[in-house]
Amino acid sequence: PVTDGSRELHSLCAQLEFLLQFDLKEKRSFFGQRKDYWDFLCQGLARCRQEHEGIHFVTSLDKLKTPVGRGRAFLRYCLVHRQLAESLQLCLLDPESLCEWYYARSPFLSPKQRVEILGSLYELDCVTFHLAL
Repeated sequence: PVTDGSRELHSLCAQLEFLLQFDLKEKRSFFGQRKDYWDFLCQGLARCRQEHEGIHFVTSLDKLKTPVGRGRAFLRYCLVHRQLAESLQLCLLDPESLCEWYYARSPFLSPKQRVEILGSLYELDCVTFHLAL
C-alpha cells in the first residue's frame, strides 16, 4: 500500500494539483477570497445532485481554512476511497462549466486529453492508499 511517507505519493499529489490548477481562471468569492480547484470540484459535484461524502468530510474538518488545503484533503480522501477518477469525471461532464472555470489551454477542455487523464486516474483505483485523513 501507498502511505504518507511515499515519495511517489507526494509527486502524484503535486501533479494532480498542478493539473487541476493549470489554466484555471481566477475567480473570487463574495468576500474576495480567491477560488481554487476545490471550488470547481464542489460546484461540479453539486451540479450532479450527488451528496459526495468526500466533500462532506473535508468541510467538516475545522483545521482546513483555505481552498487549496481543502482541495488537497479531498484528493487524499478520494485516493483512499478509490473515488478520484469517478469524482473528477462527474465534474468534467458539463462543457459550459469547464469553460467557466478554465481557459482554452486546460487539458480538461480537450476531449482526447480528458479521456487520457481519466483513464490514468481509473488505473489508480487498483492501488491501495493508506493515508492519514
